[in-house]
Amino acid sequence: MKRTPKTEHEALLLVDFINPLDFTRDRSFIQRAVRAARATAEVKARLKARKTPVVYANDHWGAWTQILEALAEELAMARVPGRELANILAPAPDDFTILKPRHSAFYGTPLEFLLEELNVDSLVIVGIAADNCVLFTASDAYVRQFRVWIPANCVAAERDADRVWALQHMKRVLKARVGTA
Repeated sequence: MKRTPKTEHEALLLVDFINPLDFTRDRSFIQRAVRAARATAEVKARLKARKTPVVYANDHWGAWTQILEALAEELAMARVPGRELANILAPAPDDFTILKPRHSAFYGTPLEFLLEELNVDSLVIVGIAADNCVLFTASDAYVRQFRVWIPANCVAAERDADRVWALQHMKRVLKARVGTA
């Protein structure tokens, strides 16, 4: 559906930041993910001050019956590499949360309906991994005619070269605005 907004209404979309990171032992990746989470926390605070909606779209990590806030609380206390992410970016009570079954935050979720209800036409997409779930989410946002901004310092990938490639790809192919937040 073609959106014809009078003014830009954006939302912040956090993809897979509530993440145990238990698939890796790569300390440099974990450090990059934590840096991206800290930068995202700053962006989130600025956008919330402007009354911008915040939406978490997150894998369920096999816990289909659990809400994301509970997963974040568990991760914040667990002995997993992603513990610090949950401490930095736990969803606030007024944030929207969506559990996603696959790579894109749009696939099999009510995200598109939520964004329509919120009158959103522009997305700030941040998260893990830039070359996977962030890329697929940005691609789906693009085909749905959302404007997309990817703050480069608010995304991480297992290999930083993959993050750089994904950012260049999203800028070139998806016409995403890419820059530092």
